[in-house]
Amino acid sequence: MEIEGRTAVVTGAASGIGAALARALHERGARVLLADLAEAVTETAAQLGQPHWIGDASTAAGVDDLLAAASRELGDIDLYFANAGIAGAPRIGGEHDWDRILDVNLRAHIRAAERLVPRWQTRGEGYFVATASAAGLLTQIGQAGYSVTKHAALAFAEWLSVTYGDEGVGVSVLAPMGVNTKILWGEDPSSLTAEELAAQRAVSEAGTVLEPADVAKAVMAAVEAETFLILPHPEVLDMHRMKGSDYDRWIRGMRRYQAKLRGSGAAS
Repeated sequence: MEIEGRTAVVTGAASGIGAALARALHERGARVLLADLAEAVTETAAQLGQPHWIGDASTAAGVDDLLAAASRELGDIDLYFANAGIAGAPRIGGEHDWDRILDVNLRAHIRAAERLVPRWQTRGEGYFVATASAAGLLTQIGQAGYSVTKHAALAFAEWLSVTYGDEGVGVSVLAPMGVNTKILWGEDPSSLTAEELAAQRAVSEAGTVLEPADVAKAVMAAVEAETFLILPHPEVLDMHRMKGSDYDRWIRGMRRYQAKLRGSGAAS
């Protein structure tokens, strides 16, 4: 899809990948509404001279309000970037942890698509970009909720593309490894537990930690080419192929890697 002259909504746009996506869209001539829970989205949007919305885009009511605001500010929505995400609780977590991470990392995508896809079917075009993670193709050491919801976000994007791709609905899914954002390093890196540090190192040491602007550039190229799977870290594809070629071997290797990371964390 040609980006210039289009209208777009980006969630999780106050900072990190979301802010970089909004900036890249703006630079390519799109009109963008930046959405986030954080008040900082006001400043980010002001820097770009674009409108913003503050609220929870993971709830049904929040998505309704966001899309209404976007329609007022931009008119018909051409592109939707379901980018907001959280890391979630360590290990399995509890009932409340699961409710929250499912809402933010998965149901937010479903709720937005539920409302946008019928509009795009009628128009014959529209584009949905889901931010997942390499954890959606591989897994995440330390955080069950993150791993499960990123797998699910990728699967939902696949389903959207298979089901509506012939009706003009474009879909891409972003699956990076380490990106220089708060979701990787945490709000206060000095306060990380050994468990949290192991989870962080599993990502940050697996490959290059990219800047959000580099990731956004890859996303723009994928949208323009209408490429489904966006892998800013190309080595993820090799890892995924290795996983699929011998699942038991891969799981044994991940157990060893996890033990190594936890041992290193304890030693440090």
